Amino acid sequence: MKVKTIDKVSNKIMDSFFLHQGEEGIRAFNELIDGVKRKLQKLYEGIGDPFLGKLPGAIQEEIKPIMTFTPEGKSFEDVLDEIDGPILKNSLHISHQKSMAHLHCPPLLPGIAAELIIATLNQSMDSWDQSTAATYVEAEMVKWLTEKTNLPESSGGVFTSGGTQSNYMGLLLARDAFCQAKWGHNVQRDGLPEGFNRLRILCSEEAHFTVKKAASQLGLGEQAVITIETDKDHRMNVMKVKETLERLEVENVWPFAIVATCGTTDFGSIDPMEELAEIAHKQGLWFHVDAAYGSGLMLSHTHQNKLKGLAYADSITVDFHKLFYQPISCGAFLVKDEVHFRYLSYHADYLNPVKDDEEGILNLVNKSVQTTRRFDALKLYLSLKTVGTDLFGDMIDETLKLARYTASYMEDLQDIVVRNPIPEINTVIFRYQPKRMEGRALELNQLNRSIQQTLLYKGKGVIAKTVIEGHTFLKLTLLNPRTKPEDIHSLLSEIEEIGAEFVNGGVLH
Repeated sequence: MKVKTIDKVSNKIMDSFFLHQGEEGIRAFNELIDGVKRKLQKLYEGIGDPFLGKLPGAIQEEIKPIMTFTPEGKSFEDVLDEIDGPILKNSLHISHQKSMAHLHCPPLLPGIAAELIIATLNQSMDSWDQSTAATYVEAEMVKWLTEKTNLPESSGGVFTSGGTQSNYMGLLLARDAFCQAKWGHNVQRDGLPEGFNRLRILCSEEAHFTVKKAASQLGLGEQAVITIETDKDHRMNVMKVKETLERLEVENVWPFAIVATCGTTDFGSIDPMEELAEIAHKQGLWFHVDAAYGSGLMLSHTHQNKLKGLAYADSITVDFHKLFYQPISCGAFLVKDEVHFRYLSYHADYLNPVKDDEEGILNLVNKSVQTTRRFDALKLYLSLKTVGTDLFGDMIDETLKLARYTASYMEDLQDIVVRNPIPEINTVIFRYQPKRMEGRALELNQLNRSIQQTLLYKGKGVIAKTVIEGHTFLKLTLLNPRTKPEDIHSLLSEIEEIGAEFVNGGVLH
């Protein structure tokens, strides 16, 4: 059968859609990148508020008309113009000083530049022959992290998509290590052992939901997670942990892991890691620390001491798209002893044959639950090299200082009640609660929900709401080192004004 050849015209057209060593590819790349630069520059020059304030339905209706595709395509410049309003202007501008709803950071420019390099090279981190130099950059970045967390030389790790994946990996290794040690049972080969429904994980009642999610995905079910009461500072209560372990022994069930949280989502609370590590190691339990939020304190000049005890962890979750200011997604999973990676290592002849191990070739797929994986380590590398660790520490410390200032400032406001007057990291929990509405819990809950939504749709500030002990509170997550006290003053004035309008206008009864 005769194969039809591609004509020269088609070849030339396709050359203009790929970056390659030819003149046409380089020209097309420069033209496209210049167009994006101009569009983003114009967008950011025109940003006044963190969000335009349109309702979800209105944005959806603007998106629908642009979701059509033609056989002949359009010029990239025309496409940029088409998405300008529906997508770019309707987006949340996370770098704005009054965007402070979630653990969602403004990205550093070196990280943004790294994204372009990563996408252009398009390497996959699963095997050395797909990532060459990138393999060793990631390995060295992991080494830097293990040294910063004071883990032993036997330690290692891998970059991940973030906290969800890292927490899953920690509990997967914990489960399989326990089954191997207790019963000599290989879960990879033989599946879950008889009696697996008696396995238990202990964590704080304020631990991230991904602990339960991981348990469900690992075949243990959410019932395997035992939540421990917290103290007045929202930290896992050590005495309750000891009492629970004694009870579980009587009930003849098998705890295999304790998960400590180093920076809870709401209060930023840090569990007593040293004491929990001691309990875990005495009991022969795996000690995993979810430090997705708090791990950034390793670069702080004044708050590093809050990570005391992190070095005793068997595994650690680290996120760089929080206090390390990296573009999403970027995280890492660290282990005290690399030998435990054997519980997720598989060999494929086309990818990472056993012979590679024998020849010392490093294939990172042996350390990950992912196969295809991005070169995200480059973002952290370029940021650290460019910004420097001193300025990194200053930026982090500035946000913690601002959080304490904010909580103190709120305490002087008549209708604002602060739940955490001394923030552990950089979240502040509060609510609008005028004295005349004390005791009207349901109405106060609705009032605060309405304030949060109104603020968003006015475009004046993006803050979060959360529920504490059945009551609705508002939350500021102050990750942006460019946010200043005057931004806080202005935001709180808006909140007071919106709240007063609701109360005085008789909207709430």
